[in-house]
Amino acid sequence: MKYTSTATALVVLVGTASAFISSSPGIAASSSSSSSSSSRTSSVIRVSKEFDNEPPALSKMSKSLPFLKRPTTLRGELAGDVGFDPLGFARSKEDLMNYREAEIKHSRLAMLAAAGWPLSEIFDKKIAAVLQLSPAIDAQDRVPSLLNGGLDKISPIYWISCIVGAAIIDLYGVKKSRSAALPNSDYIPGKLDFDPLGLYPKDKDGQDRMQLAEIKHGRLAMIAITGFAFQEAISRSGVVDETPFFFFPLLQTLHEYANSGYTQ
Repeated sequence: MKYTSTATALVVLVGTASAFISSSPGIAASSSSSSSSSSRTSSVIRVSKEFDNEPPALSKMSKSLPFLKRPTTLRGELAGDVGFDPLGFARSKEDLMNYREAEIKHSRLAMLAAAGWPLSEIFDKKIAAVLQLSPAIDAQDRVPSLLNGGLDKISPIYWISCIVGAAIIDLYGVKKSRSAALPNSDYIPGKLDFDPLGLYPKDKDGQDRMQLAEIKHGRLAMIAITGFAFQEAISRSGVVDETPFFFFPLLQTLHEYANSGYTQ
């Protein structure tokens, strides 16, 4: 009985002391296994989130022309990339960047022209009358162009200022484009850091939306300005006169149509 009490006391003392010493190999292995499992779980969650943020796999076929294969250089990295290059102009990444530079420049110029063309047909005669000058548009309210003629009415000073201004902007753009070779450069074709009104978003999603909107509007403007030129050359009438409902209030246009119908 005495020995039993002594053994029980030793067991209690050993058990109490074990709380102040390192765990046994079995307990350590269990703890290590638990932490390893937790680490693997967190790694799986982290990897799954990374996969969720990755862009979808590239299609073998062109998005714009589903019956043709997607050009290998068009990988969806640029805004508005829908795999359209049926003639295979962009044979390398360098070619692609050069073509995008040219596209964005023509897009911005076309957007200005698509707005300035009809505005000049609306306000040219009024401004010329105020300044006591002869209007630049012709008798059919058509603006001067290669197909319409009348470019000789424009002062050479205007053409010189346009050329000098375009050269300055283009040289600045070339300087900016060379920064793309620098490490950690965020340069993309057409990025001139010109945003006086602070409209360019700060977040990546907003920037992507703005870039996509710009290239879409630019492509549409290039088509529109080409349509303006051929339409006026063929119809012999200004686009504003031929399609006034695009450029004047609807009620005003309907009123003019109604009056012209009554007078005829």
